[in-house]
Amino acid sequence: MLATSLTAAVVGVEAHLVRVEADTAAGFPKFTMLGLADSSIRESEGRIRAALRNCGYAFKWDRRITVSMAPASLRKTGSSYDLATAVGLLAADGALRAEPLGDVLLVGELALDGTVRPVAGVLPMMLAARARGLSAAVVPAENAAEAALVAGLRVYPVRSLPDAVGLAGTVDRGDPPAAPPVKLPPRAVADLADVRGQVLARRALEIAAAGGHNLLLSGPPGSGKTMLARRLPGILPPLTPEEALETTAIHSAGGARLDALLTERPFRSPHHTASDAAVVGGGSVPRPGEVSLAHNGVLFLDELPEFKRNVLEALRQPLEDREVTVARVRGRIRLPARFQLVAAMNPCPCGGHGDPRRSCACPPGRIQRYQARISGPLLDRIDLHVDVPALPYTDMAGRRGEHSSVVARRVHEARARQEARTPLTGVLTNADLAGAALLRVARPDPDGRHLLQRAMDQLGLTGRAHDRLLRVARTIADLDHREGVAARHVAEALQFRATRAPTSGL
Repeated sequence: MLATSLTAAVVGVEAHLVRVEADTAAGFPKFTMLGLADSSIRESEGRIRAALRNCGYAFKWDRRITVSMAPASLRKTGSSYDLATAVGLLAADGALRAEPLGDVLLVGELALDGTVRPVAGVLPMMLAARARGLSAAVVPAENAAEAALVAGLRVYPVRSLPDAVGLAGTVDRGDPPAAPPVKLPPRAVADLADVRGQVLARRALEIAAAGGHNLLLSGPPGSGKTMLARRLPGILPPLTPEEALETTAIHSAGGARLDALLTERPFRSPHHTASDAAVVGGGSVPRPGEVSLAHNGVLFLDELPEFKRNVLEALRQPLEDREVTVARVRGRIRLPARFQLVAAMNPCPCGGHGDPRRSCACPPGRIQRYQARISGPLLDRIDLHVDVPALPYTDMAGRRGEHSSVVARRVHEARARQEARTPLTGVLTNADLAGAALLRVARPDPDGRHLLQRAMDQLGLTGRAHDRLLRVARTIADLDHREGVAARHVAEALQFRATRAPTSGL
């Protein structure tokens, strides 16, 4: 007898519906698993055998049993297929009706005693189920809160195989239990007022937040570079409902177990020993990397020159395309990567180069090699370059600066102006302006164009740097409540280009 149940496979950050076809027939006893299943799925036979026996099901194994997972061309990994396979086998054995299984998604790992264990990637699975028109999903109880985030899909939490069989095999399942309210602990947000002095760096942070620009902070150890970077999320606008669902789904696919939508923009800070697959994504089984987990948020790379060269060069494509394309023999996978890059670095290995209060112990050749670890093309993709000098005592003992809430209001107003131009530009932030849209909304006045021409000639700026200068100038004009880009806006944008880190060679 043949029966079909439904589950889902997460590939990258997207889920695809999988049909689990279970067939029992007379013949030599054999269990065959088809459909590009990995070892964790092939091992499910032992888990399912024990779970059926320990839950009291008299399933007959003395025959030819075939389980096929379609589409067969999609590689499947993990243990989330256990529940759908077990229910499908019981339906093929006549222990429950097979017809209701065509409208319900089954997700969960089985323990030997029949307990349904939680799995990763439940949120993108629920989104795929809703997109395919399914009306219900049976999930592990520990995943119920995450699954209930998807509106329009009835979610039934279960703790054991008999509970799942009772729900999956009936048409009238009743109303699912209401998801318990999630009480999140108050999140401590780092305040920009804690940063003393560093007026130029604070201004650069505000411009970066207002326009979505990339930022490089360079200065001696202890000057406040990391402190500044960690306060950027506090002045960024909150996630929109669409961004929150998208961001939460990516983190779910990355293995995080979530109880509520992410409402704060992600802030990811990988260690400099991270591999290119960990940062950009990929691997034998493609998984989202740090650039995708920072989608709609901030990727902070501290000690930038200490990262491996191949890791830094791998960032160039996602910084331009806002996505990562992982190519494998069996196909290509797209991973979203719309993040804001903030990087911090010392001017030299010892950190004393350029600091008038301390001497640098690095030979000139060592400084040059240290600075050369960051390529020009990567630096060209960073809009704002800021020197963060060591603070004198007067600044350390001075008054606190503006609070994040005050700066956030100005950022919100600038973002609102950019959003109002979306019908004209097709983008939400100035950092994404390109082509004709950039020239249409960021063309400077005659004095500004003259200043920009001189800068191009004297500083040897590339065409990419020219466009990024215009984007930054447009953001500065938005913060200045101006419709047009004036020479003073171009001049300030040039300041952040001309005072870039020593690695730039300018």
